[in-house]
Amino acid sequence: MPEINSLYKKLANDGINNQCLQHSLQGLQQRLGKGALNLWNQLPDQQLRARAKENRMQTLEHLDLVLEELAKKIQARGGKVFFASTAEQANDYISKVARQHNVQTVVKGKSMTSAEIGIDKVLEDQGIEVVETDLGEYIVQLAEDTPSHIIAPCIHMDRYQISELFTQKLGIPASTDPPTLTQAARTTLRKKLLSADMGLTGCNLACAETGHITLVSNEGNIRMATTMPPVHVAIMGMERVVATLDEHKTLLQLLTRGASLQKLSTYVSFQGGPAASDGPDGPEEFHLVILDNGRSRILADPDFKEVLACIRCGACLNICPVYGRIGGHAYNSPYSGPIGAVITPLLDGINKHADLCKGETLCGACKDICPVENDLPRMLSLLREKLAHGDKNWDVQPSSLQERTMFTLWAWLIQHPRIYHATISLMGHLQHAWSNRAGMLDNLPGPASKWTRTRLLPAVAQKTFRKRWQEKLSKSKASRQQSGDQHE
Repeated sequence: MPEINSLYKKLANDGINNQCLQHSLQGLQQRLGKGALNLWNQLPDQQLRARAKENRMQTLEHLDLVLEELAKKIQARGGKVFFASTAEQANDYISKVARQHNVQTVVKGKSMTSAEIGIDKVLEDQGIEVVETDLGEYIVQLAEDTPSHIIAPCIHMDRYQISELFTQKLGIPASTDPPTLTQAARTTLRKKLLSADMGLTGCNLACAETGHITLVSNEGNIRMATTMPPVHVAIMGMERVVATLDEHKTLLQLLTRGASLQKLSTYVSFQGGPAASDGPDGPEEFHLVILDNGRSRILADPDFKEVLACIRCGACLNICPVYGRIGGHAYNSPYSGPIGAVITPLLDGINKHADLCKGETLCGACKDICPVENDLPRMLSLLREKLAHGDKNWDVQPSSLQERTMFTLWAWLIQHPRIYHATISLMGHLQHAWSNRAGMLDNLPGPASKWTRTRLLPAVAQKTFRKRWQEKLSKSKASRQQSGDQHE
């Protein structure tokens, strides 16, 4: 099966050539990436992340029971819970709720899960206005663009571009002053929040013990989107649940630190049902949509189950050298960076998104910075293995016959020493046609030309290390013998 995510190379090249994006990514990785690594090293409890990971994996072992308990607690408070096996089922349910309440306007909190199922377009096709209320997401929506970072959706835009956008879309006088631009967005969004018929959010964490979902933000928009409209619908990936409040506390600490180096975000909101009869605010109806959409398949695979422990803090993006060069749009998915390179192929097709796992360096930085110590490099390697050899369980066909043939030939070659050394010697004599004056290979033929188009490779040595070592040993032995003869 051919790789159909061919946009990766083009979008990656676009990101590399985007000077605004490059400047922003450099600042982000210098501040948040290095900052998170330093923060983990300075934690008083150095076992905190390991315990969090252990708790996450234990919860995943009993996920069916934990989700059942969560649903039971929410329903006991008057909330409604719907288990959606697919994106289509989730969209149908949310659309049905909207029709039942004659919804005209939906205000949204930032949610990657909603982007995963494409609910915005589904609602808009029904004539419903959908308004993002997170400032970064709102800017991206006005620009008719897509987010390029899990936490900072509009990191690819600067204040000059945003100023031009706001002047065009909101009709405000041109200004590059961030507070002025923020106030303009706030004024517009406040009107939408006050008149909306439905609030739609994601879910950072859910706690089965208490029967609530948690929404984390540094803006007040989510609280308004969840308490002012008469209906609140939350979409939750089924893995985002914890069993106990103690586990919830640990993950919340790690989430805010990994995302933005904060001990606690400005706003942490808890929702778990409609407003009480004597409550001052809150929705008249609360719906929680628990989404599978391929997660059960991941849960059943011992090699990839670990990825469901991710808490979507975005820390891996802030340290990844690949993301730090190409940005988030190249991943062509709501989930970018190293986590996107693993979760997107598993959810949406390994062949379809073959470029993602092949594009990562496997340097291990994402594992070092992950709050729950997920071994993403291991899973990226496994995805590459499946692409090389195919896998019936994951419906994977070998993605490149040429690449597979080359590696098969190489494996055979290194198992036959005489032929291997003869080949190396031959390459040493033929390489001059592809090398520059400095002796570096800069013009290799065939598929290798893609590498040397932007890189230099050291030339093959005229003498291998093994041969030079043997010669050194022989000289040393001869020297000792000569010294012994003279002594006699």
